[in-house]
Amino acid sequence: MPKNDGKHNSRRDFLKTGLTGMAALGSGVFLHACNKQDEDGDQTIKLLSPEGEVVEVKRSEVKYVPDLEALDKNVREGVPGRRFVMVINLRRCRNALRCQEACAEMHGLASHRSYINVLKMQDAETTYPYWMPQPCYHCDDPPCVKVCPTGATFKRTDGVVAIDTVRCIGCRFCTVACPYSARQFVWGTEDLKLTREDLERSDEPSGELDIVTHQTCSTRRVGTVEKCDFCPAKAAKGELPDCVTACPNGVIYYGDENEDAVSNGQETVRLSTLLRENAAYRYKEYLGTKPRVYYIPPVNRRFPFEETLNNETT
Repeated sequence: MPKNDGKHNSRRDFLKTGLTGMAALGSGVFLHACNKQDEDGDQTIKLLSPEGEVVEVKRSEVKYVPDLEALDKNVREGVPGRRFVMVINLRRCRNALRCQEACAEMHGLASHRSYINVLKMQDAETTYPYWMPQPCYHCDDPPCVKVCPTGATFKRTDGVVAIDTVRCIGCRFCTVACPYSARQFVWGTEDLKLTREDLERSDEPSGELDIVTHQTCSTRRVGTVEKCDFCPAKAAKGELPDCVTACPNGVIYYGDENEDAVSNGQETVRLSTLLRENAAYRYKEYLGTKPRVYYIPPVNRRFPFEETLNNETT
C-alpha cells in the first residue's frame, strides 16, 4: 500500500470544500485558500484548475464573476405584484430620437445600435406619414420564448420578456420567431462599445466578458442576442426608463397595469382611461402575441411630418 503523506487527503479535502459554496472564476477554476505572499509581497491563493491540479496564483490576477446558479434564479423572478406596460402616443412623435440616445447611453450601446427603432409609417398612398417608435413589445404570448432551445429567453411574472446571456448560445431562433424585429445579435466587440478599461481587464480576445451590467439579465456578450429589457430594475425603484424621461414631447408612457397608472415624466394618468379615450391599439394584434405596448393613433398630430431626421432640441 502506498505511503499516505497527506497529499491525497489534502486534495480530497480541497475538492470537498472547493466545489461547494465557492465562487466560480472566469478561467473555470475555483477559489480555495489564501494566506501566502509571494516574493513581490503580493498575496497568493490556491486554485483548482479544470484539469484537477492545484495551482497557486496572485490574488491580484484573479477575476471574480457572479455565481451562475444564483444569477439564473434571480433574473427570472419578476418584480412582485407588478405588470409593466407602455403606451406610445404617435400623434406626438416628431422623430427627435432622444429615446434612442438615452437608451443607448444607459445600456452602453455602440453608436450604430439601438433597442428602439423609430420607423417612418404610411398606411396608404393617400394618407399622411407618421413616425412610430418600436421597442420590444414584451408579449404575453411571446413566440421567442417558445423557440428558445436553452431557456435563455423567458417570460417573467411582471410581464417582462428577458434574455439570460449566460444560457444564450447565439442560435438566433428567437430573432427569426419575433414578428417585430426587436432583437439584435452581438457580432463582435464593435457592438459592445468597449472602453479601454474593459479591454485591459479582458483576457479574452473576443471580449466575451461582463461589459455592461444595466441589463435585466446578466450582461452583454459577444455571440448572444439582446434587445429592449423594459427597464424593470428602474421601475422597481419608482423610476421611469430613460427613453421615457428623455423624450421632449412626452411620447412614451410607462407604468404598472395592476395600478392602472402610467406616466411620461410630465403627467401621470390612468392607463385604462388613456387607452379607452384615445382608441389605443396593439401592433399586429391579430398575431395573438398580446404585446404589452399600446399605441395611440396618429390623429390630430401635434407636429407636421418631417422627412429628414430631426435631432434638434424642441
